Amino acid sequence: MIEKILNIFKVEELRKKIGFTLMIIAIYRLGGHIPVPGINTNALQEVMGQYSNSLLGLYDMFAGGFFSQASIFALGIMPYISASIVIQLLGAVVPYFQRLQKEGEEGRKKIIQLTRYGTVLLAFLQSIGVAVFLTSYPGTSQGPIVPNPGITFILTTIIILVTGVIFVMWMGEQITDYGIGNGISLIIMVGILSRAPHIFVQQTRLFQDGLLSGTLIVMLVATAIIITGFVVYVSTGVRKIPVQYAKRVVGRKVYGGQASHIPLKILTAGVMPIIFAQALMFIPNTMASFFPVGNWFGEKLTIWFSPTHAVYSIIFALLIVVFTYFYTAMAFNPVDVADNMKKQGGFIPGVRPGKNTAEYIDNILTRLTLPAAIFLALVAIFPSILVMLDDQVDYALASFFGGTSLLIIVGVALDTLQQIESHLIMRHYDGFLKSGQIKGRKRF
Repeated sequence: MIEKILNIFKVEELRKKIGFTLMIIAIYRLGGHIPVPGINTNALQEVMGQYSNSLLGLYDMFAGGFFSQASIFALGIMPYISASIVIQLLGAVVPYFQRLQKEGEEGRKKIIQLTRYGTVLLAFLQSIGVAVFLTSYPGTSQGPIVPNPGITFILTTIIILVTGVIFVMWMGEQITDYGIGNGISLIIMVGILSRAPHIFVQQTRLFQDGLLSGTLIVMLVATAIIITGFVVYVSTGVRKIPVQYAKRVVGRKVYGGQASHIPLKILTAGVMPIIFAQALMFIPNTMASFFPVGNWFGEKLTIWFSPTHAVYSIIFALLIVVFTYFYTAMAFNPVDVADNMKKQGGFIPGVRPGKNTAEYIDNILTRLTLPAAIFLALVAIFPSILVMLDDQVDYALASFFGGTSLLIIVGVALDTLQQIESHLIMRHYDGFLKSGQIKGRKRF
């Protein structure tokens, strides 16, 4: 294993990509410790402690703990994710966005630009909600969160938070273009992992005080290992559809005639449905933050969309299933695959080329996606179920050992590992596995 890790540093291009990625992540983590002026951080920490098991606490985890620190990166990357969701949904129903998706590289650049504009708009709205929440919250034992509230503080906070989102978005794009892995996903993963030491220290103290049993900790660790194994198995699993190419005689040479296959991934959408669904689940709490503290509707939104509430779990699970199908349809087009096969003289044995082939592939893909979507949904709401069954379990702990956090960490790490593998194999180096590549599972 040591030799295979050293292979990474033998490839100059890969070495530069990894170094660039680590540099951007370091800038993100260091910049996140710069606080927004005018906020009593001790009072904010006390308030966030009360919301640790709420959606606000989950948002703080996705932001790498920067929200509870009143950082310039407090909003994290979630406005960009939300804007991406809106643009992709518009691409399915609005002709203008459909045309952009078909215009190749130029259309992709236009979509990225529109996503950036949407990110700024959503960040602006969220920053208003944050400013209103901070200024309207009643005093704590540490004093008010904002000692000197006013229009100056609100305007300053909005400008700083929106600028922070733009800078984080830029860093994520730089990682995607010049680094290794998906920059946005890596930033989210790093933010989640940064909370691990705090969670472990907190649970260790609870265990020492007798408030957390050792049996429960062992069960959570075992559950995390099992879920990780299933996530890897489902993520790398493929369904191979056999393809036969007809023989063609050109002059005195015979072309084609070989057998191949179409590898349909069980989880074509990867980890994106989880990120997309989680981004939408933050919207109700953002709306609630616009209402003054004590408002009936705002309090109801906060209660219903708390991660431990049944309404939250049901809506979250349904969104994951919907986004799994939606993102799979965006990532894999059976009609295009069938047309390309027909042009190259390929066919699936027993299936007529063209429309019938597209329908055949689509049916298989639909059947594969359903169990994968249900699996993602069940794992995502697992922490909520665990908290409902055992009051001794803290949601922050449960969500780290199983749920959205674990799915994102495993999914992003696996995707990054596969990219590193591909670079090593292209340079004729062995990868991390004995075969030198991450293979798909057996047929399903």
